[in-house]
Amino acid sequence: MKKSKCLKAGSTVAIVSPSWGGPSVFPHIYQQGLHNLAELGFNIVEYPTATMDENKLFLNPKLRANDINKAFLDPQIDAIIATIGGSDSARILKYLDLQAISQHPKLFMGYSDSTSLTTTLNQVGLVTFNGPSVMAGFAQLHNFDTQYQSYILNFLTTNPASRALPVFDSYSHGYPEWAHLENTGMRNPLIKSRGPQVLQGTKSVIGQLFGGCIEVLEMLKGTEYWPAPSFWHTKILFLETSQEKPSVDYVRFWLRNYGVMGVFEKINALLIGRPRDYSDTEQVELENVILSVVKEEFNNQHLVIVANLDFGHTDPQMILPLGLQCSVDAQSGHLTLLEEVFA
Repeated sequence: MKKSKCLKAGSTVAIVSPSWGGPSVFPHIYQQGLHNLAELGFNIVEYPTATMDENKLFLNPKLRANDINKAFLDPQIDAIIATIGGSDSARILKYLDLQAISQHPKLFMGYSDSTSLTTTLNQVGLVTFNGPSVMAGFAQLHNFDTQYQSYILNFLTTNPASRALPVFDSYSHGYPEWAHLENTGMRNPLIKSRGPQVLQGTKSVIGQLFGGCIEVLEMLKGTEYWPAPSFWHTKILFLETSQEKPSVDYVRFWLRNYGVMGVFEKINALLIGRPRDYSDTEQVELENVILSVVKEEFNNQHLVIVANLDFGHTDPQMILPLGLQCSVDAQSGHLTLLEEVFA
């Protein structure tokens, strides 16, 4: 895998909008995110699509892709971070210059609808990052404890040979209504976490991380951007649900598709992010469905499955680098990256 350089004070971060034009709708949230990134010591460069009107952005997927192409090829840019997710970034994939991008590895980070980009770029050889976006994650960073703020900065600016990924004691579902200026940078009240839930498996495993938002991955199935059957061997697949709160039955159907493709027999572990806006009871119901699909419907009784992990649409979230070797402790559910994240 081709790795990007480690960031440092003064590194230049390009801001792009691969999907929804959220900054044009809630500019105060966007500006707070930029402010917090600058407070971490980074220089910010806003590309034209970053603040483009949401309707114009929707009608011009090629413009969104062009900004990403340019950011990867610009030698002054050290990292690229998405403003926010959305629902249609799959439309820009055909306009990406994947060959050129693959020769210029840079930190690219986002989550939710950015899954279409992180998984596509990963398949052409780049380590990409499932993590906070400008408006959903960085805009609220100053209102999280110093431990999480330090985690984000240390992840982006240090490069140890291995690192244990965090487990957070509490979490929040989404944000107060962004239309009200007084909610700028705020998060909803914290809830005590149940911690990682090991649903199945007794033996710790190692594999390459791959995955993202399960609904976005559904849009890629059957396209040229979907992994080949051989790709899944020894992967650690991570999946999470969006703020749309899909029903447990929909998750069942989506997972059943992975089973039909034979994915569960090829991967080394299945990781599930904490679902946003699910109650504890609904979380347990989801976990039971996941286990029933893998264990009962597809007769896989050995695949390590860990749920309720700190990634996806709840905050705070850990950063998951696609393409890196990771170990999954089948006793505790804890994750450890086994190699340097950056070049």
